[in-house]
Amino acid sequence: MDDRDWLAERFEAHRPRLRAVAHRLLGSAAEADDAVQEAWLRLARTDPQTVDNLGGWLTTVVARVCLDMLRARGSRREEPLDDGLPDRVVGARDRAGPEDQALLAEGVGPALLVVLDTLGPAERVAFVLHDLFAVPFEEIAPLVGRSPVAARQLASRARRRVQGHPAPGVRVDRGRQRAVVAAFLAASREGDFQALLALLDPEVVVRADTAGGTRVVRGAAAVASQALGFASRARFARPALVDGMPGVVVAQHGRPAWVLTFTIAEARITGIRVLSGPERLRRLELAEL
Repeated sequence: MDDRDWLAERFEAHRPRLRAVAHRLLGSAAEADDAVQEAWLRLARTDPQTVDNLGGWLTTVVARVCLDMLRARGSRREEPLDDGLPDRVVGARDRAGPEDQALLAEGVGPALLVVLDTLGPAERVAFVLHDLFAVPFEEIAPLVGRSPVAARQLASRARRRVQGHPAPGVRVDRGRQRAVVAAFLAASREGDFQALLALLDPEVVVRADTAGGTRVVRGAAAVASQALGFASRARFARPALVDGMPGVVVAQHGRPAWVLTFTIAEARITGIRVLSGPERLRRLELAEL
């Protein structure tokens, strides 16, 4: 076995963890794969003899790549979603590897990914690396360009926001959530901008990972404006539970064509995710209400 084969074998041993890190940081399976591939390219250009802890080195590289991708995504956050709902999005069960099944089993599903999308890049990196992967703040600090104390504060601030996402087994008021979704649907049908604003958290995020890349709309005013464009389809929409989460199913020709899932905290919508595509929708557990 030559040196490159040996290095590739060691890298593959770390791939599941690296992909899990990238997936939590980016919320997109395709982007996670890109980040892990970039880590391999950087490793291939590095003298392995200079790396004392390969696992730690690779985690740092992946995190740095993801941070750059999150910042680039943020610079395009004013870019609106397409006029129609997107054609492609990575759904909750559109994951094949064992590390992805572990991700779901640990409760890091679509709802938490939507909440993570409300965090700034540095907050998200600090929280995910420390709270989910036990990376010390001394190692996180250089990544986010802060002191260890400041990195700790970033993670603490992120943790307070994530606390709005209920942990597995925590009882939630489904009736109240359904009422919020029904009110959102009614306001969309009626074109009531002020009613939509009242239902939306000021920092609400709508996200779709489309074939053309990740599209995000942030902020109550922008999301309310987007919802007004949804009015023509809203009359074909019905409230539903989507994998146990409050949501909406939009039918076309008598079949589900789009699904919207909602993250709700304190009677306000903090996140919306748009799912589409027949294969993905078939994998969802849909229960119309």
